[in-house]
Amino acid sequence: MGRAAVVLIYATLALLLLLVLRTNHSPGHPGHQHHRRLKLRNFSFTSPPASAERHIPFDPLIADIEQRREDREWERSHFNIPSAPGEEAQPEWEDFIDAEDYINNEDRFNITSRIVLLFPRVDVAPADGFVSLEELTEWNLRQAVKEVMHRTEREMELHDKNRDGHVSFAEYEPPSWSRNDNSTAFGYDFGWWKEDHFNASDIDGDGLLNKTEFNDFLHPSDSSNPRLIKWLCHEEIRERDKDKDGMLSFQEFFNGLFDSLSSFDGVYNRSDTSDGAPAKQLFNDLDKDNNGFLTAEELMSVIGNLHPSERYYAKQQAEYVLSQADADKDGRLSLNEMIEHPYVFYSAIFSDDDDNGFDFHDEFR
Repeated sequence: MGRAAVVLIYATLALLLLLVLRTNHSPGHPGHQHHRRLKLRNFSFTSPPASAERHIPFDPLIADIEQRREDREWERSHFNIPSAPGEEAQPEWEDFIDAEDYINNEDRFNITSRIVLLFPRVDVAPADGFVSLEELTEWNLRQAVKEVMHRTEREMELHDKNRDGHVSFAEYEPPSWSRNDNSTAFGYDFGWWKEDHFNASDIDGDGLLNKTEFNDFLHPSDSSNPRLIKWLCHEEIRERDKDKDGMLSFQEFFNGLFDSLSSFDGVYNRSDTSDGAPAKQLFNDLDKDNNGFLTAEELMSVIGNLHPSERYYAKQQAEYVLSQADADKDGRLSLNEMIEHPYVFYSAIFSDDDDNGFDFHDEFR
């Protein structure tokens, strides 16, 4: 099917759906709603980094609205900017160019119109009238990278004391939740802000981090910098190296690291250390020189499992969405399937206050 034909189909479907929406919102249909009340995600500036529950907004409009609200809270938190009398925690919709087309005066969001608009933006490789796992993963990843970079820019503004567009090690202050005792809390080891981490992020070696380097510093699992990836491997060794010989014995590997790795492959008997057990097999696979110890270099092949990247989360979310919305189980999503399963794409942003037994074909969560 040619691209022109696909575009024509999209335009026709969009026109028909919008006509249906206008009809169903007429006074003659008072009991049938196509809008749900918007309720944005909770966020915190005092929590550790995001966990495996990472949620990436599907809709850039929602991401922008959340970002604006988060920015305002950030300014209040870090620069002591007081709230205006009567100011709401939610942003004003008129701040967003496109919002008035999708959000009415009661903060209700027209989800069908948004899906019709976004579908051809996701369906690009190829533009064949279906959204594949790969296309949805790439879409999620773009939203995630944009969100992460915005937060990096905000962090950089906070730490760049002399406003030269760079952050020195002396300028950087670790987050408050990580200052306990330079040990562990919330399940994290807080050696990550040390100078060797900073230096590994400094690709050009000038002693300063530009925006890209600072983003790598804050999010090393997403970096393509080999020095930083190797630093992550050394950190995995350091955290578990009980005898401080710079390597991991099987027992040091088994007591902690294996649990993290095996969670990606299935459930095992975690007390089994026999030669044929999964733990021993994995250790032997990683131990390339067969000396009975694992070095930082030997962990390079699995560091992505220990520190999942934004691509991992983007694919994980895409797989979940596909499993829920792919009604005919052909491994891809049509526009109709996305419209029929809108709650999968927007489930994180709607309040339960409006449920009241509505039909979820058009009443969205």
